[in-house]
Amino acid sequence: MAKPKFIPLIDFKKYSTSEMLKRSVEFCSDLKKRRTVRDFSDAAVPREVIENCIKAAGSAPSGANLQPWHFVVVSNPVLKKKIRIAAEEEEKEFYSKRAPEEWLETLKPLGTDSNKPFLETAPFLIAIFYKSYDPLPDGRHIKQYYAMESTGIATGMLITAIHNAGLASLTHTPSPMNFLNDILDRPKNERPFLLLVVGYPSNEVKVPDIKKKKLEEISSFFE
Repeated sequence: MAKPKFIPLIDFKKYSTSEMLKRSVEFCSDLKKRRTVRDFSDAAVPREVIENCIKAAGSAPSGANLQPWHFVVVSNPVLKKKIRIAAEEEEKEFYSKRAPEEWLETLKPLGTDSNKPFLETAPFLIAIFYKSYDPLPDGRHIKQYYAMESTGIATGMLITAIHNAGLASLTHTPSPMNFLNDILDRPKNERPFLLLVVGYPSNEVKVPDIKKKKLEEISSFFE
């Protein structure tokens, strides 16, 4: 393996303490406005916006910089319908047979079920895959380390970029998701990680009145 070349860090910008505090408050305030929605408008979204959001996600850190992710953007109505049919089949099985009663009780206040019309209504679906290995031309494999963790970080950055662009998203994880490999013709070294629904919220959308945990509930500080 070739020795990596190291270059000076020239793009890092250091802020004053007051500016750091101001930026952190503003960023936190904006992200608190992000809400998951399940009712989407079919209004068109420029493809370039999605491309830029994926570029932002692609800047995420990853184990050994192997970048073990692949984003498949779907706007084709035929493919979206196929994905919906396959996802709803898995969801029906999940809700009727596989889901623990405790989990169903947890979901009940949110009103979710196996019907997923948003998979066809929203202008974009982004199927996110992580690579377990990369194939080489000679048939050998390069194993990907920390592939799920790295892809999870990139997905979080993608969701943040989508919100920053003025769009809404929904994380959808029907289980299992192997149908995505078949429908989207992805190779066997890629495994579905998450299906992200992206678009504008519908005009009639409502979201549950929920609260996020307080800082002291999600963090600990040792000084």
